Amino acid sequence: MPRTRRIIPQQEAALHIICRGNNKQQVFHQDADKVYYYALLRDLKKDNHISIYHYCLMDNHVHLIVWLSQESTLSRFMKQLSLSFYSYNKKVYGYAGHLWQGRFKSIIIDLDAHLLQCGKYIELNPVRAGIVDRPERYPFSSYCHYAYGKPDAILIDNPVYTGFSVSEENKRKQYVEFVLDKDIIETAAFSRRLIVGNDFFVREYEARYNMRAESLARGRPRNPEK
Repeated sequence: MPRTRRIIPQQEAALHIICRGNNKQQVFHQDADKVYYYALLRDLKKDNHISIYHYCLMDNHVHLIVWLSQESTLSRFMKQLSLSFYSYNKKVYGYAGHLWQGRFKSIIIDLDAHLLQCGKYIELNPVRAGIVDRPERYPFSSYCHYAYGKPDAILIDNPVYTGFSVSEENKRKQYVEFVLDKDIIETAAFSRRLIVGNDFFVREYEARYNMRAESLARGRPRNPEK
């Protein structure tokens, strides 16, 4: 089966980036590994003109929501991240072989409520995985920055969040209510999306890149029941 097409817009755009461990294996074995990866994000984003709105570092995969300008060099940024962390793994654990599962996946996101929904989706990953019962108890995500104002060196504020209120306290309160509300993107459907936004936004990008907004499920199509 051909691999899913990856889009890197040449104009300004928001993207959801997903990197998975090869064969779903762990890439982070202890908290120190995530601290090191976080430091790489901090050090590499400036040189590559990458802005980060949200992130979540899970044991076997990484979620980033980024903003690209015309000066951004996303492919270079991701290559530097992957190679630097591979070198770290080799040094610390004696690792040899493929660490990451091929190329990173990128999903285009509209700059409306969908951008905040995607942030909510990735920050609730540790809760859905049963690692914690509340998102603030997971230290390797952007949630506490938005919910409690915790300083975070790699983030700039999501513009939809900024529009909640002029009061920092009110913004945080509304964000907590938004994230903890039961309404969330359906996980299986969202994982297949390549473009996330309203109907007009989706149609525009489907036409621009001559592609479907949703990737097909892997494997052979099911036979219709008789």
